[in-house]
Amino acid sequence: MENKKIGFTIGKFAPFHKGHEFLIETALKEMDKLIVVVYDTDVIDVNTEKRAEWIKEKYPNVQIKFAHNPPPQYGLDKESVNIQMKYLTKIMENEKPTHFYSSEKYGKCVAEYMNIIDRRVDNERQTVPISASQIRDNIEEKKKWIENRVYLDCKDKLKN
Repeated sequence: MENKKIGFTIGKFAPFHKGHEFLIETALKEMDKLIVVVYDTDVIDVNTEKRAEWIKEKYPNVQIKFAHNPPPQYGLDKESVNIQMKYLTKIMENEKPTHFYSSEKYGKCVAEYMNIIDRRVDNERQTVPISASQIRDNIEEKKKWIENRVYLDCKDKLKN
């Protein structure tokens, strides 16, 4: 029997945008199972469950896990990576992922720590040239990069 390919990704999805969709769609084409870990954040006034709902509505086949109360220390230095990886490993403890999907430099750290494949998608953001922070900075100007229901949930919560 062939081993199952299990991918996962993490994010705040604040807000969930076309770049996230491209990453998830890429993973769904390549994996037998995809887990999306949605992190708590205060960068947007939309709760974690609502942000997870955006993903689940569009991609009902993904499995959602929540990263509530993540450690505040993050970065690519050894100590921060260790703290974050212990936290993430606990969230993923009953899973056996084979691939980590991201568009971020930390993808290498996660993959190495978990001894799985680092699968970078649109690392330079050329296919989908957007980031959540750009959307948060001006949701009206950037709303073409998010679905209407995401826009409606966010428009009054972001100051433009």
